[in-house]
Amino acid sequence: MLAALASPHRLRIIATLRAGGRNYISRLARDLGISRPLLHLHLQKLEEAGLVTSQLELSADGKALNYFEVADFALDLTPAAIAEAARSLTPKPET
Repeated sequence: MLAALASPHRLRIIATLRAGGRNYISRLARDLGISRPLLHLHLQKLEEAGLVTSQLELSADGKALNYFEVADFALDLTPAAIAEAARSLTPKPET
């Protein structure tokens, strides 16, 4: 979760989804001013971390739209949580 939240783009995505509710990629990309491929990459990371969810739906004209929304999550940032996250980091090469 911490790694997913380390990106300013991802923080903006969560803030935008929280403020505006669920949204699909094209509209969200326009709202954020970033490309759809870049947005999709960030949304994938957020979804893998359990911070957003997605649902594929068909529009009235038959287009498939993938809607994203913020998942209900809480993160207690404690020294123990930071220590646990640090264990998942790639070790520094020996010098």
